[in-house]
Amino acid sequence: MRLDKYLKIARIIKRRTIANEACDAGRVLVGGKVARASYDVKIGDEIEVQLGARAIKCKVLSVNEYAKKEEAALMYQVIEE
Repeated sequence: MRLDKYLKIARIIKRRTIANEACDAGRVLVGGKVARASYDVKIGDEIEVQLGARAIKCKVLSVNEYAKKEEAALMYQVIEE
């Protein structure tokens, strides 16, 4: 699954367009490296998102095409906030 789509479905970022813009601006890191929106997310990846003053680092636990609100939080584990 694409990185921008994963960020939206996991509800880390509200909208896919914002996730796409964050990736283009270099504010999303995967494994410590700047990742493009087209990056293919895999289980075990560590994603770091910097949005303004808010920074979140999480580990991917599952990759689902669709997720309800309750299931979205189970797709990743927060490492740092």
